Amino acid sequence: MNMEDLLANGLIVGWALKIVAALAILVIGNWLAKKIAAIFVKMMDRNEVDSTLTKFLKNIIYYALLIAVVIAAAGQLGINTTSFLTVVGAAGLAIGLALKDSLANFSAGVMLILFRPFKVGDVVNVAGETGSVEEITIFNTVMNTPDNQKKIIPNGIVASGTITNITANDTRRIDMVFGIGYGDDIKAAERLLVDLVKAEPNVLTDPEPNVAVAELADSSVNFVVRPWVKTDDYWDVKFSLTEKIKLAFDEAGISIPFPQQDVHMHQVVQNGEADAA
Repeated sequence: MNMEDLLANGLIVGWALKIVAALAILVIGNWLAKKIAAIFVKMMDRNEVDSTLTKFLKNIIYYALLIAVVIAAAGQLGINTTSFLTVVGAAGLAIGLALKDSLANFSAGVMLILFRPFKVGDVVNVAGETGSVEEITIFNTVMNTPDNQKKIIPNGIVASGTITNITANDTRRIDMVFGIGYGDDIKAAERLLVDLVKAEPNVLTDPEPNVAVAELADSSVNFVVRPWVKTDDYWDVKFSLTEKIKLAFDEAGISIPFPQQDVHMHQVVQNGEADAA
């Protein structure tokens, strides 16, 4: 065997070893990436992190580790990874600039899932919309409005504004205002309001409901009526009390003032008629 054959065999053996080493890095690295991602999922599940975020971050971790494994395997084959990383970095920058709005929604979605200002099933007011939360994805929040419209709101808009979680607490206070005429008996109206509120079966006794004269308005004496109820009973109690108070006021002869406008008619006398007169 001459020198050339020895060199050729040496190169073949060298490349074969490099290929075997690169394949070993790929296989073992892929196994390790899956193992690390699985461990991460168990940690997230143990801390009761939202499943949507867990799945997404699992994929991010796995593919990030897989990219590192591929780069290590390429380096083992003698490929210049520096230029490869430069290309990947430039491509990542271009993609980031092109998808900056989507990335903003993504980061907002991560924060919403992590800090949980609301969850699926809550009734919330966000971005000027009120509805029941149906789904929280990485990029959007999906809600159903009370009249059964589906609203899909980008998470960036949701996170950047005020979030009102209407059903976060077990109880709510109903704020109502009822006006009576200045000629009506204030004490009689107050007793009537207190009795009606206490008689409502779904009104809570603790905290105690509040009925008080709040304002001497332009054309009425205004009472505030503030009972506490369970959140699920809010609208039923509000509608029921509004109807019962109106009927009770009518029966007791207590007036509920409403805006009125007086129109005064003036006769305009023409010049000719005035001279004749």
